[in-house]
Amino acid sequence: MKSSRICELLGIKYPIIQGGMAWISDASLAAAVSEAGGLGIITGTAPIEWIRDEVRKAKKLTNKPFGVNVMLMMPHADEVAQLICDEKVPVVTTGAGSPGKYMEMWKSCGIKVIPVVASVALARRMERSGADAIIAEGTEAGGHIGHLTTMALIPQVVDAVEIPVFAAGGIADGRGMAASFMLGAEGVQMGTRFLVAIECTVHKNYKEKVLKAKDIDSVVTGRPTGHPVRVIKNRLSKQYLKLESENAPNEELEKLGSGALPRAARDGDIDNGSVMAGQIAGLVNKEQSCFEIIEEIMAETSEMFKTFGRNNE
Repeated sequence: MKSSRICELLGIKYPIIQGGMAWISDASLAAAVSEAGGLGIITGTAPIEWIRDEVRKAKKLTNKPFGVNVMLMMPHADEVAQLICDEKVPVVTTGAGSPGKYMEMWKSCGIKVIPVVASVALARRMERSGADAIIAEGTEAGGHIGHLTTMALIPQVVDAVEIPVFAAGGIADGRGMAASFMLGAEGVQMGTRFLVAIECTVHKNYKEKVLKAKDIDSVVTGRPTGHPVRVIKNRLSKQYLKLESENAPNEELEKLGSGALPRAARDGDIDNGSVMAGQIAGLVNKEQSCFEIIEEIMAETSEMFKTFGRNNE
């Protein structure tokens, strides 16, 4: 594949970002992705000292660029934003809001800012605020989601902004990457595929749940709360959806979901924990190293271009 402006912008070999999955994306995974030529991301949804430790571990594991993801609705987002500057993290991705209040600080430190968006309006707003690129994420993704599908969202966002666009949601192989390029994206972000990477330290039960998932095994919970989340079906999701159907108050729903992600990701309770994964989980059926994952995807993408008359070699 030819180098893209995304690769030049971020100093990476391949236009692939690893999703900043809460309670999952640590230094082990992020450094392995960066070493393989992509951009690894450490989750910022954790205690501040843990994030600092993981950033410093990643620096020891790789001398290549990596980033930190900031969920802007977190109560300690201000601290994480400052830590990113203090530790000279080269890239930040953001979700759940606008990073406008931190933009001047980050840009003054030379940090590349890439917000995740789920609509054209937010994409335009992020470009105006100074974002270097955008991750447009369709509703097929795991975890917190919007409403538009990747197929519908990507071309509309691409047409609306001048900065580079990463496609996310429902992408796990070279076919998905090639399709994203055809829609106008210049790179992709993947989470679910990297969940089962050898270097991913998520609990083995969580990995097995993803590896065994079928095409119809994901559901969306939390729509009544205004924070929909895509997960793999289990006992918890059934209880949650039952309460939703009974119009239970948000407080009751929030109580049921409290601590559910670490319960699955760290403790391995895949019955009563939240197993966040995308609709593409049914396609993810083998555990590989991050290097193998990325090299396979890039080879598949090149082959797709050759097959359909767009030789990008």
